[in-house]
Amino acid sequence: MLPVNYHPALVVLSICVAILASYTALGMANRVRATVGIARRIWLTGGALAMGLGIWSMHFIGMLAFSLPISLGYDVGLTTLSVVIAIVSSAFALNVASQPQLSAAKLCGAAVLMGAGIAAMHYVGMGAMRMDPGISYDTSVVTLSIVIAIVASGAALWIARRTDQDSLRERLLRLGAGVIMGLAIVGMHYTGMAAASFPLGTVCLAAGSGMSASWLALLVTTVTLGVLAIALVAALLDARMQQRTAALSFSLEAANEELIRLALHDTLTGLPNRILLQEHVKRSVEQGQRGRGIFAVMFVDLDGFKAINDAYGHHTGDALLVAVAQRLRSELRAEDSIARLGGDEFVVLASATDPQDAAQLAQRLIDVVSAPVALSEHLLLVTASIGIAMFPGDGDSGASLMTNADAAMYHAKSLGRAGYCFFEPSMNANAREQLRLLHDLRSAVANNEFELYYQPKFEAPAGPVTGAEALLRWHHPERGLVPPAQFIPMAEKTGLILTIDAWVINEACRQLRAWCDAGHSSWNMAVNLSALQFQHAGLVDLVRDALTRHGVAPERLTLEITESIAMRDAEASMDVLNRLVALGVSISIDDFGTGYSSLMYLKRLPATELKIDQGFVSQLEHDGDDAAIISAIVALGHKLGLNIVAEGVETPEQQDFLTRLGCNSLQGFLLGHPLPAAQFVTANAHIHEAAA
Repeated sequence: MLPVNYHPALVVLSICVAILASYTALGMANRVRATVGIARRIWLTGGALAMGLGIWSMHFIGMLAFSLPISLGYDVGLTTLSVVIAIVSSAFALNVASQPQLSAAKLCGAAVLMGAGIAAMHYVGMGAMRMDPGISYDTSVVTLSIVIAIVASGAALWIARRTDQDSLRERLLRLGAGVIMGLAIVGMHYTGMAAASFPLGTVCLAAGSGMSASWLALLVTTVTLGVLAIALVAALLDARMQQRTAALSFSLEAANEELIRLALHDTLTGLPNRILLQEHVKRSVEQGQRGRGIFAVMFVDLDGFKAINDAYGHHTGDALLVAVAQRLRSELRAEDSIARLGGDEFVVLASATDPQDAAQLAQRLIDVVSAPVALSEHLLLVTASIGIAMFPGDGDSGASLMTNADAAMYHAKSLGRAGYCFFEPSMNANAREQLRLLHDLRSAVANNEFELYYQPKFEAPAGPVTGAEALLRWHHPERGLVPPAQFIPMAEKTGLILTIDAWVINEACRQLRAWCDAGHSSWNMAVNLSALQFQHAGLVDLVRDALTRHGVAPERLTLEITESIAMRDAEASMDVLNRLVALGVSISIDDFGTGYSSLMYLKRLPATELKIDQGFVSQLEHDGDDAAIISAIVALGHKLGLNIVAEGVETPEQQDFLTRLGCNSLQGFLLGHPLPAAQFVTANAHIHEAAA
């Protein structure tokens, strides 16, 4: 037999090329599996070329490493066929291996195809030398070479199936699969070479007509460089793809987190919303039922927020809500939580050792909310009413605790606001009663259930009548006459007061027109403005339209606002009052002496009248301090050029004292009760005649 030799450096190079080609092809196989359509076909073609050419390059680098003591050449047709076999078998194998679902049978089939292709390429390439006599093969060794190719290919494809991700671990696995497959190709090649023997006198028939070793070396070099180029391009594309995938994954994760946050948190304040609150309350109830302590649910509602929101706009109202939310959160402990339900309603879930602990926290929350808030050059004031329900005494579920805390909050508002109340069972009945009353109130204007009563105003001491103050009454079809104290706060809370006030202003002007037509053209009409109506942007237009509609002289209409409303935001109040005065109407400061006036602002208010609160008048005969206060108010009013009206006059002694002090007008039951318009003229004419 002819002696066979191998060049060690070329052997090592053949191994490296086989591993590189295998690694590149397996990476492309993952891309084939991850894509569809044209992209899938492109990656499949690239993978088949990389692997097929890589296998072929490895084989012929091995053939260049192989030497015999005779001249060697390679038949061009068989050499080309060996390339085609390598590429086609690689394409079929990668296509099968990249299927979404790969059963064990399909994996075995792909391994057989890949191994058979490698073996076919090898033995066709060996045949390209066209030896005469032919190459003698050891059948058992040939069989072993084919088995090596099939088993190693199957192992490599199986590992490659588990390297879909681009983590460091997955890349190492892919490299391992490439090494296994490369060694399979190399093992098959050199095992197959070991199976071949060349008898003495053997001649290579392709040595003269085929490719020489030098041409083969050039061809192999070119193909190897092509494989390396494909590997480089694939690596760059893969890296870019991974970067884009990672960026997309990060973006999707961030977007998903943001969607979850938006779904569970209030967009304005960033606090948990109702959905997350219910989950927190549910979890607290479950923990409480396992004996892990009691807790409190506190329903917090802002007093006066709607008036500020309507007066200054939603932008200022939103900024106020954010500021209040921050204040509330700052007072909570680490184990407490707060949520915004919407509008000006918040709920605090607080751990509490006992009711006293909850009460202390509630008072801190009230105090922190009550501090003035400086926004948009305005100093805004709101307070908080808080209802408290304790677990387990006030409810054994999240729904019952929330309902009971809400009922307690409404009770706190009914007691004067800016306070807190613990839930009591009777509050639920009261809450249901309030809801029924609110439902009826919404339809009262449409059903003509409101009526104005008129309380006369007399020139001191006993007449004549100078006009009347319009007072609202509600004739409920079932409840009868509902006191204003029962429905006015509810109307202010819900904003219905705006509709009611608009009706009052229009009806008062209509009645004043009727009195003027009846010969009482000197009478004035006084109408009280609620805080919400006074701060409403459409007030001036509303008054102008009512005066025009009924043809009433503006100077016959007096609008009364309380001292506390006028002083809440003195600069804004002066702007509204100046616009009203520009219409020609008069302004009266009601309940003077009960608020916290600034005399600096008082002298600038365009008012024409001060009304002394009946609280001072009622104790006039028994309290020297009240007498001194009234005397000071009268003196102050006269110095400022204002008329002074005292209300709540019920005794002749009060009438005489107030007259002597210098009050210009008097109101009270001593002189005249509030009456419907139909009785007003007759009753007051009778009183006037008696007094005369």
